[in-house]
Amino acid sequence: MTKKDIVLQVANETGIKQVDVKKVVQRTLDHIVDALAKGERVELRNFGVFKTKSRRGRTGRNPRTGDEVPVPPKKVAVFKPGLIMKDKVS
Repeated sequence: MTKKDIVLQVANETGIKQVDVKKVVQRTLDHIVDALAKGERVELRNFGVFKTKSRRGRTGRNPRTGDEVPVPPKKVAVFKPGLIMKDKVS
C-alpha cells in the first residue's frame, strides 16, 4: 500500500477531496519526521511508537577487498507497534 492508496481510501470513505486528504496526510508525516529529527518520541495510541535510536560506531569490512573500514555512529528511526496492531497482524 502506498501513500496514494491511503489518500484514495480516506477520500472515498469520508467524501473529502483527494487534494485535501493528501495535504493532511503529507503534513502528518512531515510532523512525525520533524519530531524524530529533534530526537522526540512520537506515540500514536493503538498504533505504535516512533523513536530514534543511537547506533555505536564499529569497524566494518569491505566485502570486495577485505579491508577494515570504520563505520561512524549514527541515529536511526525505529518503530514499535502497539497492541492492537500486533493482534491484528498476528
